[in-house]
Amino acid sequence: MLKGVPVLSVDLACRRWTDLGIVILDRASTQAAPVHRGMPPPQPIECKIIPSSADGLEDGPVNAEILAGRLNHLCGVNNIQILMLDGPQAWKSEVNGLEHARLSERALNTVSKTGLPGLVKPATYRTFSEFCIDVYDALGRRGWRRLETRTQAIEPNQRILVESYPHAAWKSMGIIPLPSKRRAHLSDLARAYAELRRVVPFTTNRPPNHDQLQAIVGGLPGLALEERNNSALKIVGVPPRREQGHWREGFIVLPVPPPRLDGLRWLN
Repeated sequence: MLKGVPVLSVDLACRRWTDLGIVILDRASTQAAPVHRGMPPPQPIECKIIPSSADGLEDGPVNAEILAGRLNHLCGVNNIQILMLDGPQAWKSEVNGLEHARLSERALNTVSKTGLPGLVKPATYRTFSEFCIDVYDALGRRGWRRLETRTQAIEPNQRILVESYPHAAWKSMGIIPLPSKRRAHLSDLARAYAELRRVVPFTTNRPPNHDQLQAIVGGLPGLALEERNNSALKIVGVPPRREQGHWREGFIVLPVPPPRLDGLRWLN
């Protein structure tokens, strides 16, 4: 029986603990499938949805230090080395040639742009952006490291933080992106869930809500990183680095559909 190495994917939120989407993705235990036309079929993925409540703190706000401790513990007990986080990991570099954004954000035209330390556009995203960077830093103090190279091999005992971006992940998979949580209807969730399952076979231990479905699509490239399958992911941006006491830039990693489905991609 074949079994992969799990990854943890989190759709971050800072206002309420119940707004977090937390999912463990793992390859299902299956018999080795025969290779067809030189390419093995994709192994199904098991997605375990983790409750995001926090001992009476459901009405939040979410504390970055407490969240980092909980995620670190969850990864420890599940032997997880890759943690995918939907949110900016760093500020922009002063020398990247852009006025208000990291290179990865400009390439993907993200909704918010993380500028120099303390500057976010639009300004309404500043609290969330600062919270996300605090989560990365709190995990860094626990031994986690931001993804450093495009060809980084995950070695034993390494623990790697990877930035995801679900909106772009849907597009990369050839699927119309899920509308924002405020605007999404149950029909949107059902449509996105069904279309993603047609591209990548997966199961869930319960029906995912909006945040959990975002965590699933955002977490897919984590499995490709674990499996060293560079054809199943796309890395955007430049390596993270320390600059004047702050983390700057960093990669955003997106999933890529199986080659046989490339012709069905939704065009932006």
